[in-house]
Amino acid sequence: MAAFRKYYQDYEELCELLDKHPGDYDREKIERAYRLAEKMHGDQRRVSGVPYILHPTSVACIIVDLGMDTDSVVAALLHDVVEDTPTTLDQLKSEFGSDVAHLVDGVTKISKIAYTEKEERQAENVRKMLIAMADDIRVIIIKLADRLHNMRTIECMREQKRRDIALETMEVFAPIAHRLGIKAIKDEMEDLSLQYLDPIGYKEIENYLENNMADGQGFINKIMAQINERVSMNIENAIVSGRVKSIHGIYKKLIVQGKSLREIYDIYAVRVIVETVFDCYNVLGIIHDMFQPLPSRFKDYISTPKPNYYRSLHTTVIGTDGVPFEVQIRTREMHMTAEYGIAAHWKYKLGINNKSSMDEQLAWIRKMLANQEDNHDPARLIKDIKTDLSSDEVFVYTPKGKLINLPMGSTAIDVAYAIHSEVGNRMLGAKANYRIVPIDYVVKTGDIIEILTGKEGSVGPSRDWLKIVKTSEARNKIRQWFKREKRDENIALGKAEFEKECRRSGIDLNEQDLARMMEPILKKKNIPNMENFYASLSYGGTVLWKLLPRMKEEYLKIVAEREKPASSDEDFVVPITDEEPKMPTSSKSGVIIEGMDDVDIKLAKCCTPLPGDDIIAFITKGHGISVHKRMCTNVPKNIDDTEDPTRWIHARWADSINTYFRTDIEINAYDRTGLVADLSGQLGNMKIHIHNMSSRSFGNGKAIVRFNITVRDKSHLRDIISRLVGVKGVISVERMGASIGNTNMY
Repeated sequence: MAAFRKYYQDYEELCELLDKHPGDYDREKIERAYRLAEKMHGDQRRVSGVPYILHPTSVACIIVDLGMDTDSVVAALLHDVVEDTPTTLDQLKSEFGSDVAHLVDGVTKISKIAYTEKEERQAENVRKMLIAMADDIRVIIIKLADRLHNMRTIECMREQKRRDIALETMEVFAPIAHRLGIKAIKDEMEDLSLQYLDPIGYKEIENYLENNMADGQGFINKIMAQINERVSMNIENAIVSGRVKSIHGIYKKLIVQGKSLREIYDIYAVRVIVETVFDCYNVLGIIHDMFQPLPSRFKDYISTPKPNYYRSLHTTVIGTDGVPFEVQIRTREMHMTAEYGIAAHWKYKLGINNKSSMDEQLAWIRKMLANQEDNHDPARLIKDIKTDLSSDEVFVYTPKGKLINLPMGSTAIDVAYAIHSEVGNRMLGAKANYRIVPIDYVVKTGDIIEILTGKEGSVGPSRDWLKIVKTSEARNKIRQWFKREKRDENIALGKAEFEKECRRSGIDLNEQDLARMMEPILKKKNIPNMENFYASLSYGGTVLWKLLPRMKEEYLKIVAEREKPASSDEDFVVPITDEEPKMPTSSKSGVIIEGMDDVDIKLAKCCTPLPGDDIIAFITKGHGISVHKRMCTNVPKNIDDTEDPTRWIHARWADSINTYFRTDIEINAYDRTGLVADLSGQLGNMKIHIHNMSSRSFGNGKAIVRFNITVRDKSHLRDIISRLVGVKGVISVERMGASIGNTNMY
């Protein structure tokens, strides 16, 4: 595939791409979709200021480049209309069919995550993506195209936002693209992400490639000519081409593996594409006859394909001028799959109607979801899925020659559970290459691993194995064993751990009140009762220390109830209306909630509202009322479309507020001696209390300084900022959640 463009593409360019595939697309349906998207997005604009319609059109161009079908192109054009405009799914279904509505709904659901905690939001986001992939793989392909275009156009966002998006792209979206085999998207996502995560490292490699481009291209052309001359004498219709390794691919070897540029042998590579597998091995013989192969640098992915169905022969050889380079040899069909992965089913009609073939390629998704069924810890779920999606792999064999593919860092225990759950449960020891090794031995590519087992029922896994294993499959099977075989023991151990932690944390309640304290927590974690909770603690499905803050909150509520007269338990909500609010009630927080008195009001940490901000309140389940800025990312654009709009209620600041508020500010400045002292001194002169301070210097002569300070209101903060932007070297000041430049705009 030709390199993707980095700019917005309009409808004319989309039509030009469609013209290259005459007869493959329903042009009338695509044009109707574009006209609807253009009409509904209207005057909407991107953050960069360009018309919004250019985004879905550009996403549709990527979908056409991938060779996806008409409904995928239509859904790409319409993927934001349900979320951002009054258009409904029923309307899309009526006009474009159920398939298009289903695809748009799938992409929209991935985007609509209502969790306030970042870990939970990301975990649920990943889980929803996996479910969408299992249901219809086209949903995630559209989502990947959407994220790719967003990555191409995030220059206009503030630095921290760019870094957050880039990190998520690198850790979640690029690995999914890799697992689906869509190399073009995966490589570009990684390069774009690296550009924002380590701009200095990215630029160094980019400069190296540019400075050596002429020599490198001349070298590749020379090698290509030599190989083409020799191969064409023996094999017909062979295609010889060259490529330069991606910047991220080079960076990974430089930084992660600690290599120098001279030690990276595959910066330049030659690719030979032939008709048959037999021809592949013939070309390999020719290459090894022409050039000196490097020992241990040959990989046969034809006989042992990667999990994403990548197949090719790789060998590294030394050219006549002493420069090492890689040669990749594959058939045309292998090349299509290598470049487009699962999308090749549409682009090249590789069994698009063969459902069993598609199901086989996507079986890993259902397996990954099954491995996470008992995982109630968002952080662990994200870690497990990232491990399973990792592109760093090892290939090992059983004594009978069965190939097992595992993530880098896997142990002999992971191998045992990859063979079969019973093999893992009965494991006593292991051999690597016919020698006894510890069960936590980290396997290497090419190892022959033999698992030594005991009699059925005579042994079982150890709880310590949960700390050793690398794969979520092994971890899940160990948990399942303890959950099934040791339930009574799990409950007893878990209960003892829970009671010990309660005593340590000063939580003193009877058993009935303990269960009451835990009820909202268990409901959120989808754990049915306390017995299951105790068991989950023991077999590792739940991590207790992460629940402690919430437990203490619930405990304090129960204690507070004991100390005040009984009151009505009747639930109530006050919906948002345009009528004049009645019975306003002031609060110690400085916030007035209409029609409510003596309620627990908290200022949301995600946006830390200050007096002067436009605010709205949300009735949480068991946590009182949370107050957000109207522009907070966790406040839905269309409240009426939420699952329970009555939980969003009117709120305003009291006329007289006798309290102070904490907020975070970030200062971007040119690095110099005394910078932090000058900033702290300026705050001290204004008698501003500093709670926390951190600073970080960058190699480009710039630095970031963050303060957590106490302010009265938004106006007070504006005065503070106007003083800080006058400090020598300050480029900009930013309140976390709202940008403030050196023009004193707020």
